[in-house]
Amino acid sequence: MLTRRQLLKTTSVGFGYLAFAALAHEQAAGAAAEVGANNPLAPKTSHFPAKAKRVLFLCMDGGPSHVDTFDYKPKLQADDGKAVPRGPGRFGGRLLASPFKFAQHGQSGLYISELFPELARHADELCLLNGMYCDLPNHPQAFIQMHCGIFQFPRPSMGAWIVYGLGTENQNLPGFITISPSGGNGGPVNYGSAFLPAVYQGTRIGRGGFGGGIGAAGQQVANLRNPKQTAQQQRIELDFLQSLNHNALAEGGDNPGIEGLISSYELAFRMQAEMPKLMDLSKETTATQRLYGIDSGRGGGGLGGGGFGPARGGAFGQQLLLARRFLEAGVRFVEVTLGGWDHHRALKDSLTTSCAAIDKPIAGLLTDLQQRGLLKDTLVIWGGEFGRTPTGQGDGRDHNSRGYTMWMAGGGVKGGLRYGRTDDYGFEAVDGRMHVHDWHATILHLLGLDHTKLTYRHAGRDMRLTDVKGHVVTDIIA
Repeated sequence: MLTRRQLLKTTSVGFGYLAFAALAHEQAAGAAAEVGANNPLAPKTSHFPAKAKRVLFLCMDGGPSHVDTFDYKPKLQADDGKAVPRGPGRFGGRLLASPFKFAQHGQSGLYISELFPELARHADELCLLNGMYCDLPNHPQAFIQMHCGIFQFPRPSMGAWIVYGLGTENQNLPGFITISPSGGNGGPVNYGSAFLPAVYQGTRIGRGGFGGGIGAAGQQVANLRNPKQTAQQQRIELDFLQSLNHNALAEGGDNPGIEGLISSYELAFRMQAEMPKLMDLSKETTATQRLYGIDSGRGGGGLGGGGFGPARGGAFGQQLLLARRFLEAGVRFVEVTLGGWDHHRALKDSLTTSCAAIDKPIAGLLTDLQQRGLLKDTLVIWGGEFGRTPTGQGDGRDHNSRGYTMWMAGGGVKGGLRYGRTDDYGFEAVDGRMHVHDWHATILHLLGLDHTKLTYRHAGRDMRLTDVKGHVVTDIIA
């Protein structure tokens, strides 16, 4: 039986808890209203009318061989085994013909390797960029440059810049999601926000190859759920924390770091309700899963990471289907990474394996986006940090940053187009040359952003993705 003293003591604690909860919630609501008026993730008006609303970057970590995939070189075939003709960037060795046949596809007649029988059906939607080049043929530097513009100093990644410029269309999800990003070549730098507020950095799903099937969505995003607290308890705790953040903001004046922290905490709380539903692929029809090859062994299996292993192709189909669901739900920028493209040895077998892992899933993705009316304003990008040499390195190929291929589809680019050209053997881009800065400028332009105006003041200078360079390649824009 409770004494009068015990009753008053325990009820006072209860009254105090209720009062604290109400006060904290009121303060947090005021903070949310004030910050919400300038929510960094709210949709923003582009500089000019956009062709694309969202981006899906299919990142092939390791440097795919352009002369074996999308850059047909008849002279390389004819001169197989001959000594390399002298020229810039050529250091001896012998020419190595591609072991794969090329054929023309679609009404456009684009040459595509036999490695991509399914993707070749979409030839008239592809814009091949055969004149790409970057600054160095080393994986870390080239990979970071592909993502961040330059590699010498910490810079925000392309996805972070895009969300900074446009915001996102779903306030319950991150604006930028990266699926199975590379753990090397700079790691988190490639999806980080650097000096931009933290709310713009990529949210990582998976890494290296982790278990737990697609259905275990709550375990695929680190710390998505707190098993020790109910949603109501989390809300009370968060309200109190946000009230402290709001007080600090009021006392110290404008502070992008604190504002970003408030937004990040709120986003993390909202994600708990929506993210697991999106990551549950069991809601997709059997027909859709087959489209991505999920039941065929060329795109099925568990959700793996960039390293994969024997079942690497199986995960890729599920990752692309997951990416489509995120894009459809309003995520602005999604990146899916597949490693294993550094083919210094056993070119024929290893490249066949790599391409088989992505052929049907990517073809299915393009079909699915088309059927849903999303391809017209979704920019799909494919490629790696550089290409490979036309010379042999035993039975493989070495790195080549002087000329390589990437491709785009949808999102306002011209389909069935081959833009740019490497020399007769594929050593170097010679026509329609497109540096990474030009590539970034063009991507931003398709999204309605002027790359010279998308800036952020840092260290006394207006920083931008393209540094002080870059030109929009208007010839590829529809």
